[in-house]
Amino acid sequence: MLFLIGLVLIFLVQWLHLRLLRLELPGRYYRMLPWVLVLLHVPLILFAGLRILGLGGPGALPLLRAMARGGFYFQAFTVLHLLAGMTAEGLWHLWQRNEPEPVGEAVDPGRRTFLRTAALASTGAAVTFGAVGSREAYGGPSITRRDLAFKDLPPGLDGLRLAHLSDLHSGPLVGPEVLRRWREAAARERPDLLLFTGDLVDSRPEELAPLLEAFRDFAAPLGTFAVLGNHDYFDDPRPIWRDLEAAGIRCLENTSAMVRRGGDTLAIMGLQDPMARNGRFRRMVFGPGPRPAEAARDVPADAFRLCLNHRPSEWEKALEAGAKLTLSGHTHGGQINPIPGISSAHLLGPRTGGLYREGEDLLYVSRGLGVVGLPLRIGAPPEIAILTLRRG
Repeated sequence: MLFLIGLVLIFLVQWLHLRLLRLELPGRYYRMLPWVLVLLHVPLILFAGLRILGLGGPGALPLLRAMARGGFYFQAFTVLHLLAGMTAEGLWHLWQRNEPEPVGEAVDPGRRTFLRTAALASTGAAVTFGAVGSREAYGGPSITRRDLAFKDLPPGLDGLRLAHLSDLHSGPLVGPEVLRRWREAAARERPDLLLFTGDLVDSRPEELAPLLEAFRDFAAPLGTFAVLGNHDYFDDPRPIWRDLEAAGIRCLENTSAMVRRGGDTLAIMGLQDPMARNGRFRRMVFGPGPRPAEAARDVPADAFRLCLNHRPSEWEKALEAGAKLTLSGHTHGGQINPIPGISSAHLLGPRTGGLYREGEDLLYVSRGLGVVGLPLRIGAPPEIAILTLRRG
């Protein structure tokens, strides 16, 4: 059903686009456009259909995937172009509201010239938008350093430094060099613990390998822990679980691990993402989703509880497990925020990024590091959060 809806939307958007291009381009170019648009979108439609059906092995889709990504980018450009065209059309009618319609012309030449100028301007704006967004997405990550105070923090955990990384999306838009730069930035902070809160890969298990290579032998003396996010369940997650454990990264799915420091215990709990029970892409269910009681089952009563939970919308589940501090990602801080000061992540819920409080309990939502869909970030730079636990 979702595939059919997407197909209808693609055809509708491109039909509107053809009508706009007819006004902007000479006839000899316009006649070829329907065929060009078909060639651009066939790989996108074919790839989406195969992915939904769960067909195509890891080595069977790279070329088709790259071509589909080109079609997707063209769809994004089309939407921007249509918005610019609608704005230009409105301005033209406002400007010409008192002028008589030209006689004997199928299309007003002045209107055509105005729309062509607007099209060039919108294309230039889209290119500029893309350049700025790409620079923000792939530039150095923002390092957020915060002290988090808890009245009941055991003395031995005072000063514990956590490196919180989320939403790396290792894959076609995030390659080995970018991952290495993120590792170096996190390593310079010398954290005691390295914590990943999901979406390690973009969509396929084999995309984890560059991330594991980049973070190999990371110097976190108290260990490295992770939970999976919704993107990690777009395919069979079992290779991800296996490879994380083999690399020394403890994967916590509705379970916990104890870390000792200064004679006191930090319990690191992990909640499984709801996508585990979805079965949307492979028609397979890989888990029950978040189970707070299971995650807290073996936690000592005197342990300070920290929960890794990909989605901030599931904070209540972490609170059910007794978490004093919950770390989440998922929102990307909106990733692309065209209106300054307004986060697009509000579409996912009220907790878009930063620190939130519920009584004495805290939630930190990371903007994450990677990108989804478009290789852009606007008003949401990639983030590594360095959180220091304080007693008081």
